[in-house]
Amino acid sequence: MSFFEAIILGIVQGLTEFLPVSSSGHLEIAAVLLGSSNLPEESLMFTVVVHFATALSTIVVFRKDVYEIIKGLFQFKDNEETRFSLKVILSMIPAAIIGLFFEEQLEQLFGGKVVFVGFMLLITALLLFLADRARNTGKPVSYVHALIIGIAQAIAMLPGISRSGATISTSVLLGIDKNRAARFSFLMVVPLILGKIGKDILDGALSYQDDQFITLIVAFAAAFVAGLAACTWMIQLVRKSKLSYFSVYCLIVGLLAIGSVWYR
Repeated sequence: MSFFEAIILGIVQGLTEFLPVSSSGHLEIAAVLLGSSNLPEESLMFTVVVHFATALSTIVVFRKDVYEIIKGLFQFKDNEETRFSLKVILSMIPAAIIGLFFEEQLEQLFGGKVVFVGFMLLITALLLFLADRARNTGKPVSYVHALIIGIAQAIAMLPGISRSGATISTSVLLGIDKNRAARFSFLMVVPLILGKIGKDILDGALSYQDDQFITLIVAFAAAFVAGLAACTWMIQLVRKSKLSYFSVYCLIVGLLAIGSVWYR
């Protein structure tokens, strides 16, 4: 992977992790356009590094909330912080089950399957369109809501289904307050990313070569800075009900991805 590719893919990951356009889908498309359709096989370390960068950017933006979650986990009291922490843990269960027991089947959907990504982007477009027109009833996140949003997050493991788009749209369609929806959506993914990184390390799946160091540092920095900007921007967009713009974007990119099969 070249220096230029690392910057581009790092920025793509940082932006699309938070914007509702599917980071996995855009990484697949970007990798194909850059001639690196074997990216996951070529460098799992690269994937881990850019995902860690976006997780770190989430922690920075929501540092106060992260502190409250950690405090809630160790208080063992029936208060708001503990209940929120339990809801985050509950939301992780569906995606954790998919990741632990169906990882090989899921990986078969990656690796340059641009047409499949295109169809999944159309689903993302529909979700965003419906969410932008949903009535905001200002509900808090309940335990049942947390599980349903967690199922949406598990489905979003498919390339082309936006994780933030699916979880925020599901939250809004359930009537949850938009600020709470964005906050919960971004915070619920951090433990999953860190857990996946830990699993890859323990499995010995990561390999590293000395000549990759600069490339990985550049990719990390690009993903981190782009992630900070995208996370902050996305919170404002959800609050102002601007998801329809991304619905149109996902529709266009999805149709282009599907149509690309006739131009190969």
